[in-house]
Amino acid sequence: MPESFYSEFVTTGQLAGHATDPLWVVIDCTYDLAAPDWGAENYLEGHIPGAVYAHMDKDLSGPVSQATGRHPLPDPEVMAARLSAWGVSPFHQVVVYDTANGAFASRLWWMLHFYGHRKAAILEGGYAKWISEDRPLVAGAETPHPPAHFTVNLRPEMLATWQDVEAARDNPDWKLLDARSAIRYRGEQEPIDPVAGHIPGAINRFHGENLTQDGTVLPKAELRRQFHQLLGDTPASNTIVYCGSGVTSCLHIAVMQHAGLGMPRLYAGSWSEWIRDPDRPIARGQAE
Repeated sequence: MPESFYSEFVTTGQLAGHATDPLWVVIDCTYDLAAPDWGAENYLEGHIPGAVYAHMDKDLSGPVSQATGRHPLPDPEVMAARLSAWGVSPFHQVVVYDTANGAFASRLWWMLHFYGHRKAAILEGGYAKWISEDRPLVAGAETPHPPAHFTVNLRPEMLATWQDVEAARDNPDWKLLDARSAIRYRGEQEPIDPVAGHIPGAINRFHGENLTQDGTVLPKAELRRQFHQLLGDTPASNTIVYCGSGVTSCLHIAVMQHAGLGMPRLYAGSWSEWIRDPDRPIARGQAE
């Protein structure tokens, strides 16, 4: 087992340097909310050599019910079997990527850390940066790793329920952070969910604000400055992040951890779960 590992981000050069490393597992998480099967098709057309494909709906989510959001967390043991089939063991470094600069891949990154697997990192710049550097691609499905045995050691402190959100909304010691675009947060436009708006008391920071123009992560010092300006004295441990369905908000968690701010909690059900109950309040417009 290597002495060191990556737990937040890796560069394209670092990944390329481990192209033949049997202890590195690469997972393509490309996805499109408007065309759920496009990611799998894109993977078959061309992907980073050695990568397996993880479908957001079929692999990284559990069954949707009347009480859940659009992407509920899967059963941990079901997910452990899936990761084992992909060749992930406690000894493997996992690298996840997508075509959206980590916005979707961060969901699997968060899940791996939630399951206790800290050797998991997001590829900075993702697929777009990889191909912009003329790095190799492979077409067709791959199963490069033999089955392994993934073990789950849940970290429940990383997860928030809707009850936790309700308790935090009016508590000055907590911050609730909405990672969706400002136009969705304000309720001016809602292209995905049936109800527009945000959870009352939440503040807004779009997940894409964590990145530079080439999709890589902002410098740590700049991230710390921006999040301190946003959250004030509230620590990451007293911050709950959410988005539409508990996916893109995971990028906030990754960059906050990367910047040394600590690990906030994820409201995995997010907005699409919150609005399932008509008795839960909603807000529109700017933050109160």
